[in-house]
Amino acid sequence: MPRRERIAKTNAMRELERGGVAYTAHEHEEGDLSRGLGLRMAEEAGEDPASQFKTLVCVAPNGDHVVCCLPVGEELDFKKAAAAAGEKALSMLPTRELEPLTGYVRGGCTSVGMRRRFPTLIDETAQLFDRIGISGGRRGLGLRVNPEELAALIGATFADICR
Repeated sequence: MPRRERIAKTNAMRELERGGVAYTAHEHEEGDLSRGLGLRMAEEAGEDPASQFKTLVCVAPNGDHVVCCLPVGEELDFKKAAAAAGEKALSMLPTRELEPLTGYVRGGCTSVGMRRRFPTLIDETAQLFDRIGISGGRRGLGLRVNPEELAALIGATFADICR
């Protein structure tokens, strides 16, 4: 019987393990980032695309950062997210600032294991699922986790943040 290939651990995987949060990992081909990587990853894993979440990092006018996790097929409502985070407004963090701030690259960013912990919002629809898909901390790596356990580990709040 062939041996299963081991997946190299990422900071996200290590932090989940330290926090006692069970997860499953799945590797996928990276593909074109502009063509719905999250949706494709959900389809390849045989999961409901509504249960696959992307991570966006936003910045407030005062320079504070807020992490938003929402279904890959949805768009972030900046006004709702700002209100939920207690900020006046939010805008997307420029891509060039993502890796220095979080330690993750575009297409591999996840709310778990960032260089610093930021206030985090998870769209409330995550609570409809026993497990949701999130990035594993690098392009092409997905993790499935319980949303309640994830929120408890990273200190996240569930809120309506989608358009």
